[in-house]
Amino acid sequence: MRELPTELDPSRMPRHEVVKLAQNWGIEVLTVFAFSTENWLRPKTVVNFLMELFERVFDEQLNIMPDENIQVRCVGDLSMLPTSHRNMIQALEEGTRHNTGLKLSIALSYSGRQDIVGACQQLVARVQNGEMSPSDLTEAAIDKELKTSWVGEGRNPDLLIRTGGEQRISNFMLWQTAYSEFLFVDSLWPDFGEAQLKDALLEYQKRNRRFGKRIQ
Repeated sequence: MRELPTELDPSRMPRHEVVKLAQNWGIEVLTVFAFSTENWLRPKTVVNFLMELFERVFDEQLNIMPDENIQVRCVGDLSMLPTSHRNMIQALEEGTRHNTGLKLSIALSYSGRQDIVGACQQLVARVQNGEMSPSDLTEAAIDKELKTSWVGEGRNPDLLIRTGGEQRISNFMLWQTAYSEFLFVDSLWPDFGEAQLKDALLEYQKRNRRFGKRIQ
């Protein structure tokens, strides 16, 4: 078996701590990029490892999330996942559907470009069926068709944190992050805990968000 990348070391996988901190600190929506459609192109040993890891994590969360008032939903092309994973995801989503606290969106087998394409295809189909006119194809209409729209008003993130020292967003929420603040940190995601999240939020508070408008 090929040596796994450092960030895939099982002893250093993401902790539940960040999710609980977000919940306790009043953050309404947290989206985690767990696995992209491009990640399917990784070596088979790595993909298999990740699938086994996801299965273990979903099994653990089935016993935790329903009682923590966190609503969970996975977004992406879930048809590419094994049947056992899809069943566990369905159970997790059903078990947390009526929770009213933090909305945790897990981007799994997700592509920002495909999310936009899928939304456009849905709208075009409605036009062809006479359910709407071409003039109804607005930015707001596309926004509501994206897979992340389930979280409501928080679907366009205020802050995007990219870990691992990379300075790119790797096809993640391309439409939704049009006016997000970006923060690139060196910490790998498994090492990203309370101190790193606090620093990120403090940095965000310093930003001057103009949304294209000139400040007088």
